[in-house]
Amino acid sequence: MTAAPADLLVDRPATTDGAALWRLARDSKTLDLNSSYSYLLWCRDFAGTSAVARGADGEPVGFVTGYVRPDRPRTLLVWQVAVDSAHRSRGIAATLLDGLTARLTAERGITDVETTITPGNTASERLFTSFAARHGARVEREVLFSADLFPDGPHDPEVLYRIGPLAR
Repeated sequence: MTAAPADLLVDRPATTDGAALWRLARDSKTLDLNSSYSYLLWCRDFAGTSAVARGADGEPVGFVTGYVRPDRPRTLLVWQVAVDSAHRSRGIAATLLDGLTARLTAERGITDVETTITPGNTASERLFTSFAARHGARVEREVLFSADLFPDGPHDPEVLYRIGPLAR
């Protein structure tokens, strides 16, 4: 993994970042694109459990959205991760994920991370398995949502990755 750029600022997203996060998700070509409204809400209601990477000009070049599971208050569910194509392969996604989990471990006592990945998304598989290795955590996988559960046409199954406990 290449080190993230020194001029990268990682912080919480603001509502004004919603449109940029929507564009990053759209341009990723791999994420399920939610409505632009949902990214605005996400930046308002889940800013505390999400992170945005800003380039030298202050504009978002990547993000991680997540939330703490209501029935598992020590588990962060990572919803989406995206990095602008011009900034990929520079360690930004890993920097975002590490920074977010460090913050939430300190603030909320997070011990575990969950995410879902569709089969064949090797970039996400590598991101999360290397995250687990860096944090001395095991990875368990199981199908969370099978393809037949999606009502809006063909969709790959979503495989749940459970990572934890994170080493302190």
